[in-house]
Amino acid sequence: MLTNWHTVLEIAVRTSAVYLLVLLGIRLTGKREVGQMTPFDLTLLLLLSNSVQNAMTGPDTSLAGGVVAAVVLLAMNFLLAEVSGINRRFRRAIQGSPTLLIHNGECIATHMAKEHISMDELNRALREHGVASTGDAALAVLEVDGSISVLKYDDVPDQARPQKRLKFMHRH
Repeated sequence: MLTNWHTVLEIAVRTSAVYLLVLLGIRLTGKREVGQMTPFDLTLLLLLSNSVQNAMTGPDTSLAGGVVAAVVLLAMNFLLAEVSGINRRFRRAIQGSPTLLIHNGECIATHMAKEHISMDELNRALREHGVASTGDAALAVLEVDGSISVLKYDDVPDQARPQKRLKFMHRH
């Protein structure tokens, strides 16, 4: 059992520090939907959660210590969500911002490399949106939740539509 308030405070501080560190680590590893997690991502997440458990509760392995850690995690998650909802700059720092992957039918290789998106992943997203090739996509965006949104030229209003490059064949 918890022996005193000092122990409760210690668990709360340890849990908060671990939460922020793991949140920062996950934020730095990039955007990916839970459904798009690779076996490597899932393995990392499971091992990470196991490895930080003792760092949160320290030597206290009691039920009460675990409850304190869980309550602190839930409270921190709630508070971060609340502040993210109010403050756009904070939200962008915590969640990131969307990344343009295709513009005007052309892949932006530097953005794809930065976000660790392969051509296979991008092509799969295009197919899921009924787009045959990158040239048929006006825009493709990696959203902050890890999903890839695709807009076909037909989906973009005329005034906002990037000009699709036409290839003319020259006859001699």
